Amino acid sequence: MDLPVELVEGLERACAGVPERQLAASVERLISRYRDPRPAASPILGSAADVTAYAAYRMPATWAAVRHALGQFQELAPDFRPRSFLDIGGGTGAALWAAAEAFPSLTGAVVLDQVDEALQLGRRIAVGAEPDVVRAAVWRRGVVTDLRTADRADLAAISYVLSELSPPDQASVVEQACVVADAVIVIEPGTPDGHRRILAARETLITAGMSLAAPCPHQDTCPLADTTDWCHFSARITRTSLHRRLKGAELGHEDEKFSYVIATRTPTPRAPGRILRHPLKRKGLVTLQVCTPTNAITPTLISKRQGETYRHARDVQWGDSWPPVAPGVS
Repeated sequence: MDLPVELVEGLERACAGVPERQLAASVERLISRYRDPRPAASPILGSAADVTAYAAYRMPATWAAVRHALGQFQELAPDFRPRSFLDIGGGTGAALWAAAEAFPSLTGAVVLDQVDEALQLGRRIAVGAEPDVVRAAVWRRGVVTDLRTADRADLAAISYVLSELSPPDQASVVEQACVVADAVIVIEPGTPDGHRRILAARETLITAGMSLAAPCPHQDTCPLADTTDWCHFSARITRTSLHRRLKGAELGHEDEKFSYVIATRTPTPRAPGRILRHPLKRKGLVTLQVCTPTNAITPTLISKRQGETYRHARDVQWGDSWPPVAPGVS
């Protein structure tokens, strides 16, 4: 996946006035903090340099994860055409950029965050965006745990926010999102801790009367809930030269691991099954680990003798629906 050109250019403009050594130091500190599973006692982005560093190193990965997850949702619900978007705790607006690309139908958006420097930077980066909805977005300062004054939205995103909150506040944010939005996407890092937060959000969404849309093919208890395994997916993003320098990386790409859940007020078709790991492809045989509608993780073997099904299996990727279905067909 490649970032929108305008977003790459916006990030380069944002970093132009800050010494790269300072940005790299902030990146290193932020990476260490985000690996800490404990809730933050204060805003993690404590300075303008932190905000700029965060945008430079995290916006590409966040964009990729949100864009990938929304793409999976689109395959199941191609008739979902939201017009309004709420980015809860959206910082510099990575989820907004992803939603704008996924849904050209969007005409209005609000990015809500408590860090004013992040909102200001997001607004500056958005100036050169091609989608009107990004350029015209409202960047609003506010506490994410209080959405009582938030505008209603067709789609709301809570991306990489829950780890900064206490468990009661995590539940509160998701509950309130269900009140103000018709569809909600929650994304966390693809770690055991991130998956646990997604499981809790998943339960909150179900309790609020929402219908799970992705990635789950069912609304029962997650079959991985009481295991040492965890449900997560991967999105590969092409690194820019700036991104490589700030992270001291050599590879031209980064694989962002993430866990997510999407739920809607009006039930939408679900996947008949979801591939939970990289398919194992040998000559004449493909093995898939599939989460099924019967609440089980099932090893699925497809041999060359199965013809068209085998040809489909050779093309599927981790995170895809299985078996393949026509878009919008349950």
